[in-house]
Amino acid sequence: MYDNENTVKGSFDLNYISEYLLQAQWAEFNELKKAIHEIADRKNAPVTILDIGIGNARIPKHLSGIKDIWDKVEFYDGTDNTVACVDISNDVIGELGIEDKVTAFFMDAKDLNKWNKKYDMVITTWFTAGNFYPDDFPFETYKDDGKRLNLATNQKFTAIFRNAYDLLNPGGEIVIGACYKDNNATRLKQEESYRKMGMTVITDEKDPFTATKHEFWSHRFTKEKLFNYLDFISKDKFIFTALDTYE
Repeated sequence: MYDNENTVKGSFDLNYISEYLLQAQWAEFNELKKAIHEIADRKNAPVTILDIGIGNARIPKHLSGIKDIWDKVEFYDGTDNTVACVDISNDVIGELGIEDKVTAFFMDAKDLNKWNKKYDMVITTWFTAGNFYPDDFPFETYKDDGKRLNLATNQKFTAIFRNAYDLLNPGGEIVIGACYKDNNATRLKQEESYRKMGMTVITDEKDPFTATKHEFWSHRFTKEKLFNYLDFISKDKFIFTALDTYE
């Protein structure tokens, strides 16, 4: 998705981002701080974190600005599958002088089964979990070919989080950050956000996701769909937290 300078700018430049998304960033961040605090207190030691899709290093940037919470982080590894994001993250990490705790790696989330470290937390933030689309999705022809994608299953999503689950230390947690709920109001917000970035939407109300000709994709979820995708985790292990009041 972030394969050129324009799409990176459109995704991370706050002038391009809707108010809904800006507020989602902070709502999500506050919940993440709580999770870090709870796990650190439970293990009585700083936590180790893997961030799938580190983007522009926004999360470690803001965590490191608060000593009380940053002291609860032992180290923070971030992966991304685009060089542009890894480069931005490394610039931020260097400017902040947090290389002692934070490292950005160029790696596709599909390859987490090759990762040889364990973590107390594996996180994805700011709608990243909704970006895991099938490798063969036909962005160029989808709007016109009349076919609809059945997302009763999503093999990529399931494989990524199954591998992430295997990277957890005992008592560890996966934190899937901000996600879009599957309803029409949400769909309209997604379309608004992409159009504000200058993109052409290729999906409509019949799809449980929103995609653009620029190969941006964002899935919408229900609890039942997440239970189905993550069926290797028992339902009593899930915690759902609403980040807003407008569904």
